Amino acid sequence: MSSEPIERRVSYIGDRLRGAKCTICGREYFNVRHYCGVCGRSSIGKMACLDLFYEKGILEVCTAIREPTNRFRGLNSYIYGIVSFHDGDIKVPGRLTDLILDEEDIEPSALEGKEVVPRIRRRYAVERSEIVPTISLAFTLADEYYPYQRFEPKEPREKAEKPGIVGYGVYTSRFRIKEEGLERTVPFIDEDAITASVEAGKLALIHAGVDPHLVKKVYVGSESNPYAVKPIASKVAQVLELGVKLPGELQEVDAIDTQFACKAATSMFKDAAALAYYPFVETPYVMVIGADNAQAAPRNTAGGELDFFVGYGASAFIFGLYDVIAEVEAWYSCTSDTPDFWRRDTQEYPRHGGRFTGAPAYFKHVEKAAKGLMDKFGYKPSDFDYFVLHQPNPTFPVKAARSLGFKEEQYSLGLKVSKFGNTYSSSSPLGLAAVLDKAKPHQRILLVSYGSGAGSDAYVFITTPLIETKRERQKFTVEWQAENKFLKYVDYATYRRFKAGLELSS
Repeated sequence: MSSEPIERRVSYIGDRLRGAKCTICGREYFNVRHYCGVCGRSSIGKMACLDLFYEKGILEVCTAIREPTNRFRGLNSYIYGIVSFHDGDIKVPGRLTDLILDEEDIEPSALEGKEVVPRIRRRYAVERSEIVPTISLAFTLADEYYPYQRFEPKEPREKAEKPGIVGYGVYTSRFRIKEEGLERTVPFIDEDAITASVEAGKLALIHAGVDPHLVKKVYVGSESNPYAVKPIASKVAQVLELGVKLPGELQEVDAIDTQFACKAATSMFKDAAALAYYPFVETPYVMVIGADNAQAAPRNTAGGELDFFVGYGASAFIFGLYDVIAEVEAWYSCTSDTPDFWRRDTQEYPRHGGRFTGAPAYFKHVEKAAKGLMDKFGYKPSDFDYFVLHQPNPTFPVKAARSLGFKEEQYSLGLKVSKFGNTYSSSSPLGLAAVLDKAKPHQRILLVSYGSGAGSDAYVFITTPLIETKRERQKFTVEWQAENKFLKYVDYATYRRFKAGLELSS
């Protein structure tokens, strides 16, 4: 069975899984059509678009591909089949992802009849000089690690006095590597910073209940963009259909990538809040995403010591003035030219300055940002219910928190590096999400990020009663992703193969 021709035939649908429906007879089609095959010319102009991106389907029939074509060889064996939507009215071909058939004894027929959810993933392998092809014809089982979550946009209701977080989402892979009591998330072979950004943004929209058309600005912070020249944010905006859709596949939205190592996302929190609050330009909601497929050289090479802590994931936050769950009360930033971590152009892996990354880099900036904010606005450690820091390893954030006078009960809930690893731009945002998953109304949170190069941002958030109202929309919590019976642990060799991704050797 050849899989590549099938993928090429369905490539016209793009990254958003959609179909069409005749408003006259009700016939549904997989692809976007301008007329109905039953009603003929009378249906021209009367075909409605069906969006399947947020829906779940049924894996009707499937088979195992044991000898893929060249472009799929990186996947080794995989499951391919037919997925149906709307009680079988629409049927699409698709690949079941996040399975390692070589290691798992899976009978394809046992998967038939199960509910599945569409995911955006890399389609097939390409040369490093080519465009990365993505598609939403990849599916995961809806009753396992990634639960199905309904998307129900709501009209904006309650206007807050201060801008803040309206909703958020965290996305990490089910695959982990465990060593010496520490766990780290690792991407499946068809995942990267782009796919993680879209999934986190999708989850944030579901949690916020915000119509994507009202999101007029999106920032994506990452240091593992698959491209040296080409933004991630434009892909995210198009797939999530942020802003107003214009003719010719254009979106009325401003999308931009940001880069400042691990604070590439948190640096934009203040900008997002300011844009949402600015009265003279209509920017109802702003999305900020931190996503990284954290890079590290193999352990048997120079710089390989980083490979003990790097993780994979994305965190997305939507800021606005309506239906806020956590208001931004204050912020403070500090920066210096401290070259503790870097990657020169054309170099595949980053390098770091050894012990120079500690006292003169991480601790100096984190502690200065926290103290600077507290001194400027009159806070003391006891004023905060929770404290979240950037987490490059398990020891640095604990040492910094204690040095600043914070107690374990204040920082332990947001300390997740031992479960997910250092997810770089998603590191402190993931910790913030873990706190928001549990926080009660009217609690104060201090967030301090850190980015090599170097600098820190400190923020104060105060939760509102809406944090509990919206919690029922959030199934894929940080705790769910940390403690889950469907986690799949892999060895180091498999982890490095996944990190290589669907790339063809030159």
